[in-house]
Amino acid sequence: MNSLEVRQLAYAYPDGTQALFGVDLSIARGERVALLGPNGAGKTTLVMHLNGILTAGHGTVTVAGTPVRKDTLKEVRQRVGLVFQDPDDQLFMPTVRDDVAFGPANAGLRGAELDRVVVSALERVGMLEAIDRPPHHLSFGQRRRVAVATVLAMEPEILVLDEPSSNLDPAARRELAEVLRSLDVTVLMVTHDLPYALELCERSLILSGGVIAADGPTRELLADADLLARHRLELPYGFTIPVV
Repeated sequence: MNSLEVRQLAYAYPDGTQALFGVDLSIARGERVALLGPNGAGKTTLVMHLNGILTAGHGTVTVAGTPVRKDTLKEVRQRVGLVFQDPDDQLFMPTVRDDVAFGPANAGLRGAELDRVVVSALERVGMLEAIDRPPHHLSFGQRRRVAVATVLAMEPEILVLDEPSSNLDPAARRELAEVLRSLDVTVLMVTHDLPYALELCERSLILSGGVIAADGPTRELLADADLLARHRLELPYGFTIPVV
């Protein structure tokens, strides 16, 4: 069973702006896939369909065999974990422990089982030593890893990351990459950071003009200069795709 199936997904906003024109994609369980595309391509709109924030105007979204519908939203939202671009949008409790426990506690976990889930999630992102610290005392990179832990504590089927490398210094960028490589969940990474996509994701999708314009090995897509230019994607100055 695939972690994600999107079929002929189309969506227009209430003002009539058509954002998606028939998106088709499948992501297998355990894959790490980068979602690339220029601003305005529909990436955010697509992501908001994965856990039912937006409802498809046409087509279907299925998460681990469960169709995304009004009557399945509770189940779907436990299976799709979204990590925001700004961790401060996700961390709002007095301590790291409280933030990571918030979702599981609302799902009904209590006592020793809740403690186990919190500790496990923080261990997976290398932040257990910060369990009793206030989030605002942490560095930006540490807060981002704690934000990942808040999602992992819900044991999601899919981890969706919105621009995970933005505003990270080189060390924090490396630390987050090590965490993401170690996880045993399906990852969909929305990013403009093409080198980070190459480092972490063997497969990439290019969403452009509301449709999937390309789907293939990240290395092959990023080595195609004409493809990148057509969809307003650019590698950093001086960056070349390593030859394998």
